[in-house]
Amino acid sequence: MTKRMTALADEIVRLQGELDREIERRRTVLGWSLKGRLVSFEKGLVAEHRKLRMGLAPYLGRASLGAVLTAPIIYSLIVPIVLIDIWTTVYQAICFRAYGIVRVRRGDFIALDRGRLAYLNGIEALNCLYCGYANGVVAYVREVSSRTEQYWCPIKHAVQISPPHERYRAFLDYGDAEGYRGRLEAFRAALRAEGDSAAAEAPRAEGAAAPSVSSRIPGGPGAP
Repeated sequence: MTKRMTALADEIVRLQGELDREIERRRTVLGWSLKGRLVSFEKGLVAEHRKLRMGLAPYLGRASLGAVLTAPIIYSLIVPIVLIDIWTTVYQAICFRAYGIVRVRRGDFIALDRGRLAYLNGIEALNCLYCGYANGVVAYVREVSSRTEQYWCPIKHAVQISPPHERYRAFLDYGDAEGYRGRLEAFRAALRAEGDSAAAEAPRAEGAAAPSVSSRIPGGPGAP
């Protein structure tokens, strides 16, 4: 990975930090705050939200026939999603421990907070819970698979893929045979070191910029 590529990757991380701070300012405007994983609203705001809740009868009356007919298909996916959630957790518990890779914290990816919003009716709340779980599992599985890929095959593809996971940007260029033979163990060592890095970053204030991408690039600036 060239210095220019590393600089661009770090700029992406910097912009993400700015976006996080802007989201925090928007929270203040909307009258809620987040402490850990607990949400609190300003006094009286929940009551105002309840006034905007749509009853089930008018909600179902507005639903299209297509939405009603496809709902069972959408919710049928809960079976494979739960299975892949369980099996991914079992997989990393066994394999990551064997490889010395820091395991992914499932709770960092699955959030079920939207179902508690007072302006959602029962069906909307259930939909939000389902979407939060399903998309959280997909993100969780992707992080587990990206760590697996970094351990076994940290090589970019010859063709462009979209969108790549965050670790992919630091992978070795396609055709870099010397880099692969010379740096594969460094990529693996970087994975093992992430536990120490995560512990050091824990006190970081909410909304602060994320750690530099280059800090996880073997051989790059700030790399382990």
